[in-house]
Amino acid sequence: MCEKHDPLAAIIAAAMPQVAGPVGAARPTEQISKQQVIKPVINNIMSVLAKEPEAQASRRRRLWELGHACHCPLVGVGFPLGVLRKLVDKVTNGKVVADDYEVHVGAVTECSTRNRLSEALQKELERRYAPVLLRFRNAKTTDQVAELWRSAVANGDVAGAFWAGLTHPRCTAELEEQMCRDLHMVQHQAGACVRADITKFNATLEENKRLTHDLNKAQQRNTALMAEKAAEAEKHAAQLMQMRAQVVGKDSMVDSLKVELEQLRESIPGLESRAKLAERLGQMEERERAMRNQIAELKLELARAAEQPAAPAPVQEAARQVVEHVMKMPLRLSDRAVLCVGGRNGNVASYRELIEREGAQFAHHDGGLEDNANRLEASLAAADLVICQTGCISHSAYWRVKDYCKRNGKRCVFIDNPSISSLARGLEQAGAE
Repeated sequence: MCEKHDPLAAIIAAAMPQVAGPVGAARPTEQISKQQVIKPVINNIMSVLAKEPEAQASRRRRLWELGHACHCPLVGVGFPLGVLRKLVDKVTNGKVVADDYEVHVGAVTECSTRNRLSEALQKELERRYAPVLLRFRNAKTTDQVAELWRSAVANGDVAGAFWAGLTHPRCTAELEEQMCRDLHMVQHQAGACVRADITKFNATLEENKRLTHDLNKAQQRNTALMAEKAAEAEKHAAQLMQMRAQVVGKDSMVDSLKVELEQLRESIPGLESRAKLAERLGQMEERERAMRNQIAELKLELARAAEQPAAPAPVQEAARQVVEHVMKMPLRLSDRAVLCVGGRNGNVASYRELIEREGAQFAHHDGGLEDNANRLEASLAAADLVICQTGCISHSAYWRVKDYCKRNGKRCVFIDNPSISSLARGLEQAGAE
């Protein structure tokens, strides 16, 4: 590996003399020539160490003590190109103008001897792979070193394991050769994987380009949609502010009207009593109108009766039976509902006391003077006995009570005089029947 001569090796050799005595001792430049190349006395120290097993027992080998076949893969996998070029520039005190291959070949060539570059590479390998060296230090036999190496190959982490395995005191020539073979195949597989990864990477780039294009379009649509929604939101906000202003204006108007209404009510004394009087006047007018209609009907009936002969006895008997049916009262008032329609308002309390004394439940309706006339029929339906004060009731209420009791068979007592004594006599008469 890397047997091709590279001019960078000569440049590095000229900048870094071989270490013969103390490390880093420089030799005069004029004594170095192209013909005088100091070659290492021992190209492969493994042959000497094989003869001296005691010296190999605990001492790890250095970079320049390894076989030349190990230097190329070790430099290739152990140093990233940037790190390797940085070390070469540091050793040569300047920037080396060479491509990556020339830097690699020159570094591999210099690893055969101990010099400033090989010492710098040795130091960097020790620092970079210190954790792996600690793990390999626990191996006491060649088989254990080989097992650690195989485990590293299986896990795909071979750089540090390759350096720790080659420099281990128990690494034999056979194991060194096997490690170089394994690393060679790993590099082939890595190259194939890299080519496959490059293909996938290119496909990923195309996919990323397409997705980026789609994303840009989606972002443009999103931007346009957001602008449209923002415009709608501003429009709705303006409408909301306008509606709020209208509501505030209406509330202010309502408040002012309420204040004005209160002022008007305060300015008119007795407004509530006047309203009640106006309502009472309307009821009285309606009652008067009903009574006039009743008088007209009675006059008409009287005129017809005067012109016609007297009704036969059967008809009068039927009329008397209907009246008796309407006038008939229940024999017992206990637990009965008694409705009193009409009467004087001042006598209502006395009516109640008299009815409840008999054990009945008392209810009152004034016939539509102040109470709602539409509730009269509901009161009639809830009563078991109806007492109609004919002297203090409107004509329409009288006919409604009479018609309802006739249609529904409701018992009713008609009293002409609204006095309490007349009501008591009617109850006594009902109890005596």
